Amino acid sequence: MTMFLVRTAARTAVRTNSCRSFCVSHTHLSDRKGLVLGVFEKKEEEDEGTLHLTEAAAGFDKSLSGKLSELLKLSGPAIKNGKSRVFYGLHKDFPCVAVVGLGKNNAGVCGTENWDTSKENVRQAVSAGCRLLQDLEVSHVEVDSCGDAQSAAEGAVLGLFHYDQLKSKKKTKVTTQLHGSADVVGWEKGIMYAEGQNLARLLMEAPANHITPTAFAKTIEEKLAPHADRVTIHKRPQAWIEEQQMGAFLSVSKGSEEPPVFLELHYNGSPDSKQPPLLLVGKGITFDSGGISLKPSASMDAMRADMGGAATVCASIVTAASLKLPVNIIGLAPLCENMPSGKATKPGDVVRAKNGKTIQVDNTDAEGRLILADALCYGHVFNPRAIVNVATLTGAMDVALGSAAAGVFTNSDWLWEQLHRASVVTGDRVWRMPLFQHYTKQVTDSQLADLNNIGKYSRSGGACTAAAFLREFVKAPHWAHLDIAGVMSNKDEVPYLRKGMSGRPTRTLVEFAAGLAHNG
Repeated sequence: MTMFLVRTAARTAVRTNSCRSFCVSHTHLSDRKGLVLGVFEKKEEEDEGTLHLTEAAAGFDKSLSGKLSELLKLSGPAIKNGKSRVFYGLHKDFPCVAVVGLGKNNAGVCGTENWDTSKENVRQAVSAGCRLLQDLEVSHVEVDSCGDAQSAAEGAVLGLFHYDQLKSKKKTKVTTQLHGSADVVGWEKGIMYAEGQNLARLLMEAPANHITPTAFAKTIEEKLAPHADRVTIHKRPQAWIEEQQMGAFLSVSKGSEEPPVFLELHYNGSPDSKQPPLLLVGKGITFDSGGISLKPSASMDAMRADMGGAATVCASIVTAASLKLPVNIIGLAPLCENMPSGKATKPGDVVRAKNGKTIQVDNTDAEGRLILADALCYGHVFNPRAIVNVATLTGAMDVALGSAAAGVFTNSDWLWEQLHRASVVTGDRVWRMPLFQHYTKQVTDSQLADLNNIGKYSRSGGACTAAAFLREFVKAPHWAHLDIAGVMSNKDEVPYLRKGMSGRPTRTLVEFAAGLAHNG
């Protein structure tokens, strides 16, 4: 009879993911705090019911004389990796306590998956716990570091992001803080990494009539205002673009009533002002209709995020400034719309890029490579140590890799190693793709000009021919092109990101820049 009563009490005290809250008092949960704690999987040889609480969870359990561990054992099977279970009324300061499954302890880097499994487990679990408490309208959550404060912070901040700026009914706004006195520095770093990615998500998700080229540039200028002592911003107008003879860029922008902007950011973080900068270039098509080569109407609304390259590049520079990374970075973002009109470029037109090469534009929906071509040419004047351009460039990249990783095309083994190392840490993966002369021949064989903006065999190897086209505008020995079309949005593939525009791979770019800053 006693055991029956204990089990009944346990079932009353605990609910799993889909539950709603109850409270015996009239105190609103929104006025109180929630807590997220972690638990690891038992080892295979251990008995059922064996618990491996994190250090913070064990401390909390001890303060309750073992009540938490007792309820965990009584409330059901072990909590699986990435899942959560909530308990009520355990502690006067925390009416809701979410316990999350962290998988195996010390899982480490997985060579097959190309990421640090432990870090990914923490991000996934913490985001699940925070979201569960957000659904219960808890407005402040303390988070267990789970042995990796940076990853815990990333999971919390990324998992709670939801674009509802234009809705009347909004989700509960949740503030987070580290539970206990663990790695505060790592926690703050994780907050900044995640907020950087959320800035890119915000820009990508916002409708195109809200984020025009001018509005995009203004938003980034506002975000960089607190770092004015280290950052210089140039919002280059159409007259300047014309002076620079960026004919490829102008051929895309001229179909729209919105004026183009060439956004140029200089972050001077290195103590050595003469240190060659890292150059980041992002495709900034704030809406892509396809131009005269009009896209199908289905899902065209998602093309508000075709400036994902510019969004991730600019957000990574904002984050680098927040972190005060000791490195010099220059960011370039050619911003415009690609629209059909009587002034728009027509299929078969020939335009001249900044370096003098002529381009036959056989498909106006292959416009990203045109604006990047001029930006890459211009970027060489800064004698960068490395060039990385980022773009939602081709549907073929999505077909090749899906949302698992961004494709990297590079002429530099050293640069590939730096990018890959960074992506293993962040869990936002990259995968190397071929940059063969085989593809170059398909874009240099043009009937009317030096280059064609699509490969001669149409869709075959489309991501590769696009990269080969860009290579024609690069002279630097360390250059990489990241095609992020496949990772532009998230359905449910990345558990700690809600459905919507992903802001990937902002954290990988930041980690890459940090690696250059600290390792040279």
